[in-house]
Amino acid sequence: MIRKIVGVAGLGLLSFSLAAGQSLTLEGCYRLAKANYPAIKKMDLIAKTSVYDIQNAYKKFIPQVSFSGQATYQSQTVSFSDAMGSLPPGITLPSISKDQYKIQGEITQLLYDGGSTLNQKKLINAGRELQEQNLETSLYAINSRINTIFFSVLLMDAQLKQNELNKTNLQTQVQKTEAALENGVAFRSSLDELKAEIVNIEMSGTEYRANRTAYLKVLSLFIGKELSDAAQLSMPPTAVMDTSINRPELKALDLQRSVYDVQKRELRSGYLPQVSAFFQGAYGRPTLNIVENKFGPWYITGVRFNWSLGSLYSLSNKKNTLTLNQQSVDADRETFLFNTRLDLAQQDEQVKKYTDLIQQDEEAIALRASVTRSAEAQLSNGVITTHEYIQKVNAEHLARQNKILHEIQLLQAMYNKRFLLN
Repeated sequence: MIRKIVGVAGLGLLSFSLAAGQSLTLEGCYRLAKANYPAIKKMDLIAKTSVYDIQNAYKKFIPQVSFSGQATYQSQTVSFSDAMGSLPPGITLPSISKDQYKIQGEITQLLYDGGSTLNQKKLINAGRELQEQNLETSLYAINSRINTIFFSVLLMDAQLKQNELNKTNLQTQVQKTEAALENGVAFRSSLDELKAEIVNIEMSGTEYRANRTAYLKVLSLFIGKELSDAAQLSMPPTAVMDTSINRPELKALDLQRSVYDVQKRELRSGYLPQVSAFFQGAYGRPTLNIVENKFGPWYITGVRFNWSLGSLYSLSNKKNTLTLNQQSVDADRETFLFNTRLDLAQQDEQVKKYTDLIQQDEEAIALRASVTRSAEAQLSNGVITTHEYIQKVNAEHLARQNKILHEIQLLQAMYNKRFLLN
């Protein structure tokens, strides 16, 4: 069975470079990779942008100030003399100048906007949550790449350890053969063949270490921490998983659907009335008292009511469009779940396959170990040659290497399945 070593990475691991003696866990790599990924900076930008958008939406309720002015000349004005007819002697009526002037300022205070601002705030918040969740989805995808690199390093570690065990075993036989050679009961060729096999093992070790270094460099780039060759990775525990699918992509689809719900509610604001209070102050000629043809100030204040029903013409089509968009999201959700279940079925088969292979590996190792022990005795008694002995040792070594490979592959398949679930 797989050896379970639960590596616990403290929070201090996230802030210090990893050196010799420190152990890095798979969960720690997830956190470091997420914090180091350049796209994480967008999370703060999304939050700040939504704050500004909401503030701008509510600025509609801040009193709006506007200024205007005009100077005109008109061909005709009201004639009070003509309107009043003949007047007693000595009484004259003023005339309105054809050149007129006006400078005006107006303050408008929105009182009711049909819920447009509130719906706009909800839409901004829904859009922010959707953007953040889409970013979380892209960050979550990094975990799959971390899994591949992390377990590749663990595989190199396990193969190096097994390599050293095999090397130690052969070195013991070298010592025995050297002693036998001194006593004249062994051939120099037998000793040389054992030493040549040790060189082969050392060459394999060199390749494993080079691969390990390469994987660590890639992992260093992901987590933003320098990993030396002495860095140790902890074997993760057997993954315990819930059977339900709880991927961030599903939450993103749910949020996309909720955005369309808010947009539906916002359509209602388009055909509701808007009410505002206003105050106009002006200076010019004539004033509101047009009988006096002179410059002066005046003001007008009151409540303004606007109600446009033009949006009702397209309301039904807009609702239908949003409904179709929601149905499209539902189809995307079903497709995602279908594909994920297919991937899960494949991973389940992988878990089952490696579990069965490990049991067979254990049987093969037990048999190969028995053959090797017999070969050691036969070699000592001169029944078999050194070459035949090395073949038996290599067969056991290969069986143990296969078990190591299958154990790592089983654990990786479990964590790949956990990735597919949540």
